[in-house]
Amino acid sequence: MNVPFLDLGATYLELQTEIDEAIQRVLNSGSYIGGAEVEAFENAFADFCGADHVVGVANGLDALKLALLALDVGPGDEVIVPSHTFIATWLAVSQCGATPIPIEPKAGDFNIDPQQVAGRITSKTKGIIPVHLYGEPADLDPLIDIANRHGLFVLEDAAQAHGAVYRGRRIGSHGHAVAWSFYPGKNLGAFGDGGAVSTRDESLARRVRMLGNYGSRTKYVNDAIGFNSRLDPIQAAVLRAKLPRMEEWNARRSAIANRYSEALGPLLTTPPGPEESRGHAWHLYVIRHPDRDRLQLQLSGAGVTTLIHYPRPPHLQEAYADLGYGVGSFPLAEQHAATVLSLPIGPHLTPSQIDHVIEAVANSVTSIPQT
Repeated sequence: MNVPFLDLGATYLELQTEIDEAIQRVLNSGSYIGGAEVEAFENAFADFCGADHVVGVANGLDALKLALLALDVGPGDEVIVPSHTFIATWLAVSQCGATPIPIEPKAGDFNIDPQQVAGRITSKTKGIIPVHLYGEPADLDPLIDIANRHGLFVLEDAAQAHGAVYRGRRIGSHGHAVAWSFYPGKNLGAFGDGGAVSTRDESLARRVRMLGNYGSRTKYVNDAIGFNSRLDPIQAAVLRAKLPRMEEWNARRSAIANRYSEALGPLLTTPPGPEESRGHAWHLYVIRHPDRDRLQLQLSGAGVTTLIHYPRPPHLQEAYADLGYGVGSFPLAEQHAATVLSLPIGPHLTPSQIDHVIEAVANSVTSIPQT
């Protein structure tokens, strides 16, 4: 049996009629930039995540960058980021001319450790970007408290957290702004790139929209040096068709995660169980093993496709060599990079595929004991 990491085709087939009708509606409209489809999705997603405003943009990186620029981040500023994250979190800060300041995850967790944040704040610190990594919400309350005490913003990176919940509210409006990605493999994914910024701050939303539209609120009147970063109406229509089904798909992911944890927990390091205050979206199910590469190879031989999120932390990438961090600078991030492995957890896995993944992992781990 072959188990793909994620079957995007199955997602389309489940909603083929709705998606085909949505795309045809855009084609028939004659409106191919912005328009009613984008506005309808923005409103629907705002309702879903409890925000007052959603601004569609071209991709998740642009969502982060435009939100940072709208929050007046620029050269000379510092922004606190996780040491363990996808590099886009850092890139957005750098593209604004600011410097990312890495903070390690909490022990036994993947998300940024709030207790370490306060000690890294300087006169140059402008804000904090917690990442809801793998679909697990970061611990926002202490981060927001720190930000309020120091006059900082909190920009949430929710690229992997569609439908996740923190203290009874969906991720989408706890901080000053939230950046989203609709990359096809996300819990809510488009048929190409897409992104959005959600917020309760109307003036911030207007500024993000202006910056993503050539710095213009009125055609041919440019208030700022802006960008061309707008959510495509075909992608908006696809996302709008998928949105009503996402909670059901997240529930399927959660059920798979529970199966994995129950069966594999005694054998290796499984993800930390979600706390009562934090509802996990289970975008990824990430195990850890000291001989990760060998485990991945054996699983591949058994027909199970896995991925590594992420094999090299940002501080060890050539792109950030100028910051002067070397091996050992952020040991937890480096340890995660060397040991994490993501198992298939797409909402269209069949019961037999789930059983096969569990059996393959159990057999492989037995032959590669942890040290």
